[in-house]
Amino acid sequence: MIIPRREDAIHKNWMYRVLSEIADDTTLNGLLRFKGGTCAAMRGIIDRFSVDLDFDLMDDKKIKQANSHLEKIFKKLGLQIKDHSLHVPQYFVKYDNKPGERNTLRIDVTTPPPASNDYEPVRLTEIDRIINCQTAETMFANKLVATLERYEKHKSIAGRDIFDIHTFYTKGLTFKEQIIVERRQTGLREFFTQLEKFIEKNITQKILNEDLNSLMEPEAFRKTRKYLKGEVMTYLKAEIKRVGPVPTSP
Repeated sequence: MIIPRREDAIHKNWMYRVLSEIADDTTLNGLLRFKGGTCAAMRGIIDRFSVDLDFDLMDDKKIKQANSHLEKIFKKLGLQIKDHSLHVPQYFVKYDNKPGERNTLRIDVTTPPPASNDYEPVRLTEIDRIINCQTAETMFANKLVATLERYEKHKSIAGRDIFDIHTFYTKGLTFKEQIIVERRQTGLREFFTQLEKFIEKNITQKILNEDLNSLMEPEAFRKTRKYLKGEVMTYLKAEIKRVGPVPTSP
């Protein structure tokens, strides 16, 4: 995973330390499935920096057990818990760093995950560990849905979502359609129409610049920044055409 800013090397080190400890914990390695931007970057699927650790928890009856093991890791590493959720394993942990620099790592766990999700064991060479991860097709589908749900749930818009979708498409990767249908409880045409309209209305160059400037190499971002939105819109229009019109009742 690239580090566009030298000062983020410390944050990357802490992410990898925590991830290595999770991989070495037999209980957590059985309960959790790695996902999200950091997973995709470490697998070489996307070429940007990512700052959080995201997982699926396979058994929602094991929340307390997952919390207990995670908190033992934080204590072992000397990380201070700044905040945490009372409902799911979500933590913000603090590490020492220079004033004004990034010093907090978010660990976010979703449970229960979509039943349609697929996973596979992957050796992450940067930490030399085998971890169960979402497949690329699962990550792609969940990223498409997350672009809408991030706004619906938190009124938040992430330029990195557009970059990631663009990368999945330009690499010729496919997405698992069942995940979209399961999460959105709607047909593919309706979903892609809604997503296209959302991106057209809400994604601006300012949003892309502000979110991606610190996550990408400057030259790489300069080459793609003006084309991200337009090319993603083209891909989505092609999806709408591919899935065809909504079936009419006889």
